[in-house]
Amino acid sequence: MQKLWNAWNGISLVKRIVAGLIVGAILGVVLPQAQVISVLGDLFVGALKALAPVLVFFLVMSSLAHHKEGKSTNMKTVILLYLLGTFLAAFSGVVASFLFPSTLVLTEGVSDLTPPGGIAEVLKTLLMNAVSNPIGSMVNANFIGVLVWAVILGLALRKASATTKEVLGNISDALSVAIRWVISCAPFGIMGLVFNTVSTTGLSAFGSYLHVIAVLVGCMFFVALVMNPVIVFFCTRKNPYPLVLKCLKNSGVMAFFTRSSAANIPVNMSLCEELGLDEDKYSVSIPLGATINMAGASITISVLTLAAANTLGIAVDFPTALLLSLVSAISACGASGVAGGSLLLIPMACSLFGIPSDVAMQVVGIGFIIGVIQDSCETALNSSSDVLFTASAEFYSRRKSGQNS
Repeated sequence: MQKLWNAWNGISLVKRIVAGLIVGAILGVVLPQAQVISVLGDLFVGALKALAPVLVFFLVMSSLAHHKEGKSTNMKTVILLYLLGTFLAAFSGVVASFLFPSTLVLTEGVSDLTPPGGIAEVLKTLLMNAVSNPIGSMVNANFIGVLVWAVILGLALRKASATTKEVLGNISDALSVAIRWVISCAPFGIMGLVFNTVSTTGLSAFGSYLHVIAVLVGCMFFVALVMNPVIVFFCTRKNPYPLVLKCLKNSGVMAFFTRSSAANIPVNMSLCEELGLDEDKYSVSIPLGATINMAGASITISVLTLAAANTLGIAVDFPTALLLSLVSAISACGASGVAGGSLLLIPMACSLFGIPSDVAMQVVGIGFIIGVIQDSCETALNSSSDVLFTASAEFYSRRKSGQNS
């Protein structure tokens, strides 16, 4: 058994995931009634979600407690890249909607969901999540609350004894090992997730929405493969594509199938370690990115809002569309603190054009229909760019330090 385990771990994780993907798809077609296979996917995502908040809490707290005065954290650069990337993604969604206008076949809305009333409500929810009970934040995977309390306690523990700091470090190391064990089971988890999708989701439901799906996915690919590399190049002054493709392969593929930025935080931290980044920096920037770096969400809000406007025959001028980009970017940053994610922010954006809430909620309903594709691509873009911008900020800092020296 030990030899089999070593041989299994000797194979590249990406190759094992691809194998799990293929097996899951085949089983979904051949044995769609064997729903027990989908339990593997539920167990995998559940394990990641269970460990991720605790890992983030102790990693950030330990990192800040051990932080030495005067040591650079790059957080200003990282946050700037997160916000810039989210805004440019929203703007890309607006431009794509003007070039390839979409219309929707309106359906019944989602009656049991309540969208936020405006940006002020989104920001209020975000701030209230920041000061929520730290234990409750970990239980409910409220990462903004986890991050805020980890920062506060980490700063407070800077004066703690060396023994206390060592205990924090040991707990962080133990959680990191546990996460590696879970990630090593990713091929089986992906097999279960793919099986569940193939066996339960028919493609016929997407027929009438192919155009809007194409615009959404095409825009996300443009941001991932064109816009983000340009941003990375300005930071590193090197060919950005090796880093971009590595982030998409190692982080984006996993996020695509788990459809959870929270579940992908441990995967991103492992990738940052593989890239040789400073743990003191990425242990803070990665969970922060899962909260505010929402390029995919801003694209979804922009594209579906303009599709609703086109469906109702509402003329949208460019200045108003530019304002939509800003609204989409700001509200997307608060998407993780709103029940229902980015889709429930669409009615707020629709209000810019006077679109009634009942119609806007029908658009939300369409969003849930195409969510298998839209949400998967959105999460892949969001999560992979967390690592991409974290690495870019650190490489930028290293380049500047080399020039100054």
